[in-house]
Amino acid sequence: MLPIGEFSRLTHLSVRTLRRYHDAGLLEPATVDDASGYRYYTADQIPTAQVIHRLRELDVPLPDVQRILRSPDPGARATLVADHLQRLESELDRTRAAVASLRRLLQPEPAPVDVELRAVPATTVAAVEDDVAHDHVVAWYAGAMAELDAVVDEPTGVPGGLYDNALFEVGSGHVLVYRPATDPPRSGRVHPVTLPAVELAVTTHVGEHDDIDVTYGALGAWVVANALAVAGPVRETYRVGPRDTAEPRAWRTEIGWPVFRVAPH
Repeated sequence: MLPIGEFSRLTHLSVRTLRRYHDAGLLEPATVDDASGYRYYTADQIPTAQVIHRLRELDVPLPDVQRILRSPDPGARATLVADHLQRLESELDRTRAAVASLRRLLQPEPAPVDVELRAVPATTVAAVEDDVAHDHVVAWYAGAMAELDAVVDEPTGVPGGLYDNALFEVGSGHVLVYRPATDPPRSGRVHPVTLPAVELAVTTHVGEHDDIDVTYGALGAWVVANALAVAGPVRETYRVGPRDTAEPRAWRTEIGWPVFRVAPH
């Protein structure tokens, strides 16, 4: 038997950590002295302690560590670990995107935004629309666009979306995604819509959408500086996206704010 101090040296886990793992039911000592309360371990428990150590280094939650250790199925254990690693990779991607956005925002002189005033005629489209919570927009968009792709055989232009102001202001609002089509079908949620003519202040966001708010801010600042008032839902046009290439740096999203010129005071 190995006393807790020696087991600590062998596993590089502090005595305090080993006691915590015992209390959590992760790594129970082989025996506990009834009189002194001293904990004793066996050499066979060293690999288990090392596995727990590695999982905790990866920030695997204690309940998941328990499930991994208690599962007799190697495939199930591997799935649990893989799921957590996927979550870590997603968090790392978000962290990298946030760092890139901060660097862009903290530049002494941000790059000027290129804005075009564009008159867009009325357009007939096949659309899916609904009231959506801001946190659910990405998942909702994926499902709606997949439905459009499945039923619009011959689109006449690139896809896009209209995003109600309330989506940004109160966290929930009307969203409409579309594919232009000469004769839009009716199928499931897909139905014909005629988008009204509008004048837009348009700029292009390059890359993934993690920092698209920075481009929105730059466009908004341009709108204010050029005495243009904003009215109506924001329009996005997906010139190049995930359906076109797996390379995020090649993605191009046009952001269009409906505008009209304000008469000088």
